[in-house]
Amino acid sequence: MKKLFRTKSIKSHQEHSDLHRVLTAFDLTLLGIGAIIGAGVFVLTGVAAATKAGPAVTLSYVLAGLAALFSALSYAELATSVGGSGSAYGYAYSSFGELFAWIIGWALILEYTVSVSTVAVGWSGYVINGLEAVHIHLSPLLYKEPSIGGIVNLPAMLIIALITLFLCMGVKQSARFNAVIVLIKLFTIAFFILIAAGNLKTQNWIPYFPFGYEGVSKGAAIVFFAYIGFDALSTTAEETINPQRDLPIGIIFSLIFCTIIYVIVAALLTGIAHYSTLNVPSPVADALLHIGHPIAAGMIAVGAIAGLTTVMLVMYYGLTRIIFAISRDGLLPHFFSEVNPDTKTPIKNIIFMGVIIALIAGFVPLADLAELVNIGTLSAFICVCLGVIMLRRQYPDLPRSFKLPWNPLIPSLGILFCLYLMVHLSDITWQRFLTWMAIGLVVYFVYSRRHSKLEKH
Repeated sequence: MKKLFRTKSIKSHQEHSDLHRVLTAFDLTLLGIGAIIGAGVFVLTGVAAATKAGPAVTLSYVLAGLAALFSALSYAELATSVGGSGSAYGYAYSSFGELFAWIIGWALILEYTVSVSTVAVGWSGYVINGLEAVHIHLSPLLYKEPSIGGIVNLPAMLIIALITLFLCMGVKQSARFNAVIVLIKLFTIAFFILIAAGNLKTQNWIPYFPFGYEGVSKGAAIVFFAYIGFDALSTTAEETINPQRDLPIGIIFSLIFCTIIYVIVAALLTGIAHYSTLNVPSPVADALLHIGHPIAAGMIAVGAIAGLTTVMLVMYYGLTRIIFAISRDGLLPHFFSEVNPDTKTPIKNIIFMGVIIALIAGFVPLADLAELVNIGTLSAFICVCLGVIMLRRQYPDLPRSFKLPWNPLIPSLGILFCLYLMVHLSDITWQRFLTWMAIGLVVYFVYSRRHSKLEKH
C-alpha cells in the first residue's frame, strides 16, 4: 500500500521535455483571456441571473472570482516551483503521491473533455442562429443530436476538427490564432459596454436579491464555469520560454482582468433587461435586440462565436498536455506522450482526444453534464491549494520565483471557498462525479499501477 502514496521527487518531475519552448508572458495572458472569457460572459450571466441570483449575479461573479483567485495564486507558486505540463495532476504527484495524483488527473480529464464538448455545442447554436439571420437554413437533422430529433450536431464536430488541426500544427501557431480571436472578442465586449451604458434602467436592479443571499452562492456555483480556463495555463510550463517569471504573470493578470469584465457586463446586462427575461441561449444578444439594437446584437453573436472558439482551443490544449503528463508517468498508454519531431506536439494524443470530443459533441446531450466541469475543477483547485501547504513543509528550501504570501492563509481560503461552492452543486452532479471517480479507480488498479514508472523503480 505504501507504493501507492510514493511521490516523485521535484527533480524527476522537472525532467527534460521534447515540447518546444516558444510562449511568452503576453502569449500566456492572451491564452488566459481566451480561455476565461467565453461561455461565462455570453451565456452563463443570463442563466445565473434569471434562475439563481437576479441582479446580484454581479456578486456571484465576485464570489466565484475570489475562489478562483486564491487558487490561481496557489497555481502560480506551484507552476514556478514544480513546473511540468500536468497542471494539478503534476502538483499532486509531487505533494501527495501517485494514487492521489491519478484521482486528480482523472477528474481533470473529465473536466476538460466535457467542457470542450459543451462549449462546442454552444458554439454550434450561435453559428446556426447567425446563419438563420442571413437566411441560410440548415436541416435540424444536421445540428441536433439524436435525443432531440436530429442525426448529428455537425457544426460542433466541424469546429472540433478545425481546432484539432491548429493544435497539431504547433503551440505557437495556436497562440497566434488565439491572439487574433481574443482581440475580436474584446472589441465586441467593449462595443456592448458602450451601447448598454447608454440604455440603463436602474429599476431593473430592484429587487437586487430576488432569490435571497443564498441565490448569490448558487449563482456563484454556476458561473464558476466561467473561470476554469486559467488553470489550463499551468499546463504550458514546458512550452513557456521563462515559466518562472511568465506563468504567474499570465495566470494572475488574465484572471483579474476577466473578473472585472464579468462584473461590468453582468451589471450592465441586468440593467438593460429584467433578470427574469435572460434565461435564453444568447442573453447578451437577446437583450440588445429587445432595446432596439439589432446590429449590435449581430456583432455580439460574432463575438460570442469568437469567444467560444478560443475557450475550446485553450481547454483542448490543456486536456492534451495533462494526458501527455499522465502518459509520460506510465499511467496511460505510451502513445499519448509521443511527440512529433517536426511540430513538437503530441499529435497522436491530440487526434485521439479530438475524435472523442467530436463524438460527444455530435451525439451526446450535454445539458445535464455541464456541472461536472465545475465539480472536477473545484476538486483540482482544492488539491492545488493543499499542495502549496504540503510542499512548503516538505521542501522549504525549494526555489520559488513566485512565493505565495501569507501561507497557509491564502491557500486555506481557496480550499474553503471551493468547498463552499461544491456544496451548492446538485446531488445528481455529485452522483455522476463519484461514478466517474469509481471508474477511474478501476482503471488505475487494472492498468495504471502495473505500468507506472514508480512501480518499475
